[in-house]
Parts: sequence; structure tokens; C-alpha cells
Amino acid sequence: MKYFFMVLLATLALSSQAGTDIVYPPRSEIYAIPTLTITDKQFLQGDQSGKVATVNGILRFPPKPISQKIPVVFLIHGSSGIGSNIDFWSNHFLEQGYATFSLDGFTGRGLTVVGPNQALLGRLNLILDSYRAMEILVKHPRLDSSKFVLMGFSRGGQATLYASLDRFNNLWNKSGTFFAAHIPFYADCATSYLDDDKTTGRPIQLHHGRNDDYNPLASCKDYVGKLKASKQNVELVEYENGPHAFDTPTAPVTPVVSKDAQTARSCRIVEKTLGDLINTQTNLEFKYSDACVELNPHVGKDEEATMKATRKIDAFLLSLFKS
Repeated sequence: MKYFFMVLLATLALSSQAGTDIVYPPRSEIYAIPTLTITDKQFLQGDQSGKVATVNGILRFPPKPISQKIPVVFLIHGSSGIGSNIDFWSNHFLEQGYATFSLDGFTGRGLTVVGPNQALLGRLNLILDSYRAMEILVKHPRLDSSKFVLMGFSRGGQATLYASLDRFNNLWNKSGTFFAAHIPFYADCATSYLDDDKTTGRPIQLHHGRNDDYNPLASCKDYVGKLKASKQNVELVEYENGPHAFDTPTAPVTPVVSKDAQTARSCRIVEKTLGDLINTQTNLEFKYSDACVELNPHVGKDEEATMKATRKIDAFLLSLFKS
């Protein structure tokens, strides 16, 4: 990779001297991301004694002049790993002229699906992975590090949402920059963290359907209200239908049961002291064996909501990148 960067920089210098601008065709690069596998408590306490891990991601480029710095949309998958919605959004953003980085937080950890056993991986690991990926891509000569946007879905939507917190950036983000915006899709907002009303100030735009029984809208509405009361830059876009995973092209139109998938929709989890996530029903440490954890929520697609979300996000990014 170092050799590639050296060749690229030399090409830039030559093209500049010649007064020409080379347009690269669409291409992809695969990156290994050194990270850690840690519990949520370790993450919240800034404890770096977790297990060393390596995750991976695919950086895809649109056809752009080599001299142009390109914005990047980071795409963070949900509990089933990289699926067809990641491909859908990556292809869409490439058409808009943005690069995409699709992070795989599972394969390198020996995981494929965690929906039926969410305890297999702490929910905050994907935040750390996104920061670590940013540390690497911030050095890429073709990318505009001031225009890195984080977008995630379900478990990845939760990571996208809370990656905006000042506290978490101070603990774990060593990239020297911040995500320019956060776009969570059907995130789990059932957990309250200490100081979770203080963000980096970058805009947050949540997308959520009213018929989501996996991660219901209500807890996100409550959290958005809390952020707005703290003068944070946040918007919640609601869709009349919008079942869970509504932007997934391969999902059925009529929602079906995600068999044995765990949902914390009836739980209320609060970080009462540093690193201690408490189930308010039991006043004990939250576990996925708690009675509030239910099974068999539904998933399905909503093409109308997806089309509306696409238009909304396109306008959002155009405004963001012009500012």
C-alpha cells in the first residue's frame, strides 16, 4: 500500500507539471483495520486491555480526476453482517461521486450473525472499528478527510449514532479528525450513557420507520428530544411504514419474523456509574438473558421509504459538502 501511495503522489506531481488531470476508472481497495474486541464496560471505561483483532473493509472509488479529493461515506452493517442494503447504498453513493468504505466488523472476529445471540460482541465495538478505520483512511491522498460521513444500520446504526458523542471521541478517536455527519438507520436507542447529550456538534440525521418492532421508534424520539434540549444538531426522519431493515432490497415486502433474533425493545438500560450498564427493571447489570429481552421481531422492505430516504440523504450531503 505504501508503494501505491508513492506512485500515486508521483503521478499527481507529473500530471500537475503537465497541466493535465488524470481520471481514474472505478476501483476498489481492501484494508485490514487493527482494532480490539472489548466489552461495553471496557469501551466505556477506556480500557484498552481487550483482545487484539483485525477487521476489514472495502474502499470503493467513483471515476474522478486524480487531483480531486473525494468525500467518503463509511457504511456500518447490522447484526447479520454486510448485506444487500450495504451494496445498495454503496452503489448509490458511487453514482453521486462519493467514495464508500464498507466495514466488516464480523468476519475478522470469526462471526457471521449475532442477532440470535447479541452477547457474542459488545455493541460498542463497531464504534471503535469506525474510528480505527478513519485513522487509516485519513492518510489516503485521494480522500477528503474533512468529508468523512458515518452511516450505519440497526446495530451499526446504534454505533453510528453514539460515535458522535464527545466522550467516546475523546476516549477512542485518535485520527485527528471527526466524522462530518452521522446517518443512523433504525438504530437501537434503548441505552442511555453518561454525558450522551454532548456530541461533536456535527449533524446527526436519523432515519426510522413507525412500524419497526425490532428497534422501535419511540426510544429514538426520546433521545432526539434530549439532544435537541441540549442544542445538538440532530434531525429525526420518520417513515409512515418503514419496518426494520426497510432499505434492504432482498427483504420481503410483507414483514417476516427474524427467527430467534433478540430485541431489547422492552428494556431500558442506563449507565448509572462509569461503565456499568444497568437494567432499570432489575437494577442489576443488563444481560441478554434478562426477561425484558424478547425474540422474533420482524424485518421487511419498504421501497417508498427507501426512495424518500435516498432523496433526503442526497440533499443532506449536497448541503453538507458545500458548507
